[in-house]
Amino acid sequence: MRIASWNVNSVKARIGHLVDWLKQAEPDVVCLQEIKCVDEAFPTAEVEALGYNVATHGQKSYNGVAILSKRPFEVMRGLPGDDADTQSRYIEAEIPTDSGAVRVASIYLPNGNPPLTDKYDYKLAWMDRLIAHAQGLLALEEPLVLAGDYNVIPTAKDVHNPAAWEGDALFLPRTRDKFRELLALGFTDAFRACDDREGQYTFWDYQAGAWQRNNGIRIDHLLLSPQAADKLQTCVIDKHVRTWEKPSDHVPIRIDLRA
Repeated sequence: MRIASWNVNSVKARIGHLVDWLKQAEPDVVCLQEIKCVDEAFPTAEVEALGYNVATHGQKSYNGVAILSKRPFEVMRGLPGDDADTQSRYIEAEIPTDSGAVRVASIYLPNGNPPLTDKYDYKLAWMDRLIAHAQGLLALEEPLVLAGDYNVIPTAKDVHNPAAWEGDALFLPRTRDKFRELLALGFTDAFRACDDREGQYTFWDYQAGAWQRNNGIRIDHLLLSPQAADKLQTCVIDKHVRTWEKPSDHVPIRIDLRA
C-alpha cells in the first residue's frame, strides 16, 4: 500500500501537477495540505477521474487539508481538544485494506512564526492536542500513519544551514522537544527508518536560489504506529517534482507498506 503526503500550496494552482504526479506515483492514499480552498472549490472531478475518493476539510484562502483514497473510507474532520479552533488543519480517515484497515491523518501543523507571539503559543498548544489525540489512537493498536507538513525541523541533519534557522519557530528547542514527545509515544519517523543521509529535504524556499543550492529543510513527515512500522518497506521523497514549472515549495513524500 502506497501512502503519500504533499503540501501542494494551493490545489487549484497546482491541479495539473497533482494529476501528473498521481499518474506517475500511483499512490493508494494521498494526504494533502494547504489546499487553500473551501470544500466546494476543490477540483474533485479531476481527482475522481483517476479513481480516487476525496474528502476535504477546507478553508478559504488559507490552510485546508484533504485525503484521497482509491478505496472508500470513513472520515473525521478537525483535531479534538479545542472547539474554538476554526483553522482547517486536520483530517483523519479509516481506510479498508485487504488485511483489515489503516488509519491515516493529514496534518498541517501551525508554522508558529514569529516566536514570542500568540502564533507560537498556538503552535505549541496544537502540538499538545496532537500528542493527546495520537496517544488515544495508539491505544487502538492498529496501523496508523500521521502524515503531513509538521512545520518542524527535527534535527540539525534535517536542515542545510542550521545556524540560519536557530531563531525560527520550526527549529526552536521547544518545538523539537514537542516533536520528540510525539515520537516517544511509540511512533517511527518513516523517512529516517529508511534513509539516514544528510541533505534530504522536502521544502525549499522560493527565494535566494534555495532550490538550486539545495538549501532546504525536512519538515514533511510520515509517523508510523508500531503496527504500521512493522509493514514499512520504503520511504521516498519525490524531489523531481520541485523542478516542474511553477511548483509548490514542498515535494511529495511517500511510503510503501506491505499488505
